[in-house]
Amino acid sequence: MAPARADSPVEVPLFSYDKPSSDVFPDGIKTSGQVEPNFDQLKPYDEFPKEITGKTVWNAEDYKNNPEKWTHRFTEEEVQELSDTADAFIASDTPLTGITRAKFPLPKLNDFLDALRDDILNGKGFLLFKGLPVQQWGNHKSAVAYMGLGTYLGYFISQNGLGHVLGHVKDTGADPTQIDKVRIYRTRARQFFHADDSDIVGLLCIARALEGGESDIVSSHAVFNALQRDHPDVVDTLSQPIWYFDRKGEVSGGQAPYTRQPVFYKETGPEAESRVYTKWDPYYVQSLSRYSDAGAIPPLSAAQQKAARLLEETCQRLALHMVLEVGDIQFLTNSHVLHSRTAYTDYEPPAPRRHLMRLWLATPEGEGGWKLPFADSGHKKRSGVQLNDTAPKAPLDAE
Repeated sequence: MAPARADSPVEVPLFSYDKPSSDVFPDGIKTSGQVEPNFDQLKPYDEFPKEITGKTVWNAEDYKNNPEKWTHRFTEEEVQELSDTADAFIASDTPLTGITRAKFPLPKLNDFLDALRDDILNGKGFLLFKGLPVQQWGNHKSAVAYMGLGTYLGYFISQNGLGHVLGHVKDTGADPTQIDKVRIYRTRARQFFHADDSDIVGLLCIARALEGGESDIVSSHAVFNALQRDHPDVVDTLSQPIWYFDRKGEVSGGQAPYTRQPVFYKETGPEAESRVYTKWDPYYVQSLSRYSDAGAIPPLSAAQQKAARLLEETCQRLALHMVLEVGDIQFLTNSHVLHSRTAYTDYEPPAPRRHLMRLWLATPEGEGGWKLPFADSGHKKRSGVQLNDTAPKAPLDAE
């Protein structure tokens, strides 16, 4: 039997993403950050589908030997368009945080990117671009071109308490065992299957590791179907709002240090009878012993431990493996794709360390995004991590 549902501490509404200061947020839009769901909109297990069908359900075998189905190599004309537009943007002296679709016109790529956006949100959920000349362009121009592409898929949102809208997946020397304080992307440790706090995540490879750091992705709808078939009790447990997620100290005024949520959500609205949204990161769940030991929240039950284990094992069994080469860009949805990374070893200095530039992009429900049971579902920069009024930043390397 699944554990009883627990209540979260009441959050005092001091933090707000409405009416932000234009001096701090030049576009007038503030990332909403980590919010709890509207609990009265959550659906019980018996209202979830027994099986999900459609384009969002795929198997690794569908793509493993058919890279043409999920890769796009930039043509010479497309690279030239990105180069020219990036040069013009740089010449305008607009800061990186000021890139918008209107300020980054791509007439040759426009139609392709619109179709890609729909496929990421409502189809298979991923694509790998190849051939961006990052070594020739350097970090600044590469970041401009990359962020310019991203504007066609969504709105940049803050990824951490520093306000980074351009993130950097790179070993900073942080201790990966201190999971209550350290974000794993800042280490060389393995990342288990998870979804980031955004609608879409992008990764641009600037430098590869000596060994490891390879990517695996999986259709969370295929995982859902496998669990429904073999372990329906696990799906029941994952659909209950009994899972606590650590804010890891990135807490704004009036917020609790954690949120309470389910892992599987049913999308709201009558037109979405079978769309299941997944929110999961085991590091954010397993790092809360400091609160469960103190009795502030319940410890993980035997049912939850079983669910977490079988979720990871099923993801591993069904995953598609890919390697990001220098100049590759991976875009994928967080709604119905989970991703992971193997541990890695860097080259010895002075060779560059493994370095991926990361984007978190929001696609609100009014612009084609999924209708989610959160108060910020219609907000342009929904989800992400926002610490009070920390201004957006786009550093060119890890800080």
